[in-house]
Amino acid sequence: MIQSFPTITKIKNFFIEIGDITYFSNRFFKELFSKPFEFKEFLRQCYNMGNKSLGLVLITGFIIGLVLTLQTRPTLEQFGAEAWMPSMVSISLIREISPIITALICAGRIGSGIGAELGSMRVTEQIDAMEVSGTNPFKYLVVTRVLATTLMVPILVIFGDVMGLYGSYLVENLKGDVSFFLYFNKVFNAIEFSDLIPATIKTFFFGYAIGIVGCYKGYYCEKGTVGVGIAANSAVVYTSMLLFIIDFIAVFVTDIFI
Repeated sequence: MIQSFPTITKIKNFFIEIGDITYFSNRFFKELFSKPFEFKEFLRQCYNMGNKSLGLVLITGFIIGLVLTLQTRPTLEQFGAEAWMPSMVSISLIREISPIITALICAGRIGSGIGAELGSMRVTEQIDAMEVSGTNPFKYLVVTRVLATTLMVPILVIFGDVMGLYGSYLVENLKGDVSFFLYFNKVFNAIEFSDLIPATIKTFFFGYAIGIVGCYKGYYCEKGTVGVGIAANSAVVYTSMLLFIIDFIAVFVTDIFI
């Protein structure tokens, strides 16, 4: 009975934090449509997030395409179904593998960066100084970053899709002597709008989740350098869990309506 109290406290704190994040999200949407619009800061965040994450996403997508094809091809060869390789890889990458892997990379790369950056600003009282000077720190720091992640994650996923398909093509070209035009002709014949649209829509939710959780953890960081580390780490953990929940809901809804 005594050991149950810490568990109850943790559950209580978990639901309290969900409520705080919900309130934080509501505040984001209120500030989003109010003036002034920090357009320059938004563009700067888009460039920083997209440019600094692009290389990692391209390399990861390329390797995923290579590995997926190398691992799957022997099984398909046993059934004489190598011709289905482009269709299988393209649908797997575009529907599920590339969006969730890219989002997890962004959660580790961007989400932790946002948590650490805003956390250090909170610890050094820069956010308090902005409030005293009459600047709206929530508008300048949070809204711009959440919008940037919401926009840039889908773009990064598209680049990851392309590199994954190109990596798969290289394996098929070496193993099965498949030409570039033949491979991608099969890819485009296999892909339908019912594959592209849900996979693209959910990446916007992925980006929003990465931005809002990272900003929340950093904006309300505890005092001290330890708090900055906790904010960065918890931003990645919470975002990763939330990404899988969003992905499950998206797949479930898509399965029902499409």
